[in-house]
Amino acid sequence: MSKRCYYETLGVVRGASDADLKAAFRKLAMQHHPDRNPGDHECVHRFKEVNEAYEILKDPDKRAAYDRFGHAAFEHGGGGGHGFGADFGSTFSDIFEDLFGMGGRRGRASGRERGADLRYNMEITIEEAYAGKTAQIRIPTSVTCEVCSGSGAKSGTQPKACPTCGGHGKVRHAQGFFTLERTCPACHGRGQVIDNPCPSCSGSGRVTRERMLSVNIPAGVEDGTRIRLAGEGEAGVRGGPAGDLYIFLSLAAHEIFQRESADLHCRVPISMVTAALGGEFEVPTIEGGRTRVKVPEGTQSGRRFRLTGKGMPVLRSKQAGDMYVQVVVETPQKLTKRQKELLREFEKLSSKETQPESAGFFTRVKEFFDGMGGRANTP
Repeated sequence: MSKRCYYETLGVVRGASDADLKAAFRKLAMQHHPDRNPGDHECVHRFKEVNEAYEILKDPDKRAAYDRFGHAAFEHGGGGGHGFGADFGSTFSDIFEDLFGMGGRRGRASGRERGADLRYNMEITIEEAYAGKTAQIRIPTSVTCEVCSGSGAKSGTQPKACPTCGGHGKVRHAQGFFTLERTCPACHGRGQVIDNPCPSCSGSGRVTRERMLSVNIPAGVEDGTRIRLAGEGEAGVRGGPAGDLYIFLSLAAHEIFQRESADLHCRVPISMVTAALGGEFEVPTIEGGRTRVKVPEGTQSGRRFRLTGKGMPVLRSKQAGDMYVQVVVETPQKLTKRQKELLREFEKLSSKETQPESAGFFTRVKEFFDGMGGRANTP
């Protein structure tokens, strides 16, 4: 019986890339794996075919020989073509995790597990983000047990190799022609057991304590900035390396300023008289000073004034953003009778020159309605 084309077996074209070959192999291997199809002999045969095809095509030299001579290149000891080659384990190591939720790596476990990373949320003001600060924080966390120095064993004793897995942390289980490795149930993958646990930490090698840490917050940090303190997380299990501590910063709302990247924005209400005749007002700056803003005659509501370099510093640079002051013309309320009379008199004296924007708008509105009326009368 003639063999199927290896490319056809994997469902790829002859010019397929290595990535396409691997993706097709992983998909078919998972689909036809015997453990997923117990008792199905056809799947076993198909599984072997897929493996054989991939064994040849993944190797550049073997693939070149196959492309030139076909199956004849391997009929007389040319390598491959027997279903499971010497590197069978390495071929399937990258799909172990997909199939069984674990890796195919083998090695002697040390029992030393890295500690967990910790997160600490800190809220700071815009002024603190501008100038930077050094903050003191208290962190309840796991630290290395001083009594057993993190070994987890009672003083005068030592952990010993797990008798179930021989210190490897994994046990092997034969299932048909396939051998699987699973985490040792006795030592939970640590490779060591403790007969006499430390009474202070109950064998974990760590205890819970509250620690005081100093955190340096650089000038210019933004909302959401993350600061990493290496090795300041939870202590590792039985002397393992400590995790890291991550400080997540958030900026508190400010009464005057709103931040946008390195720029600051603020809104200042001004009277209609100041907007019409011009004037000036004083605003605070983020560093604690103050500056004057000149309002030219005829300023419209919403106009922005830019104060160069008065914004936030750019993190780890000598640059700084700008400050934008937006004026909002305030409409007067609760007018007296005399004030209303003066405003009506002003309205009568107004012209297109004094209010060009509104005059132009209503002129365009009139033209629009005139045009609509003309089209409405057109038969």
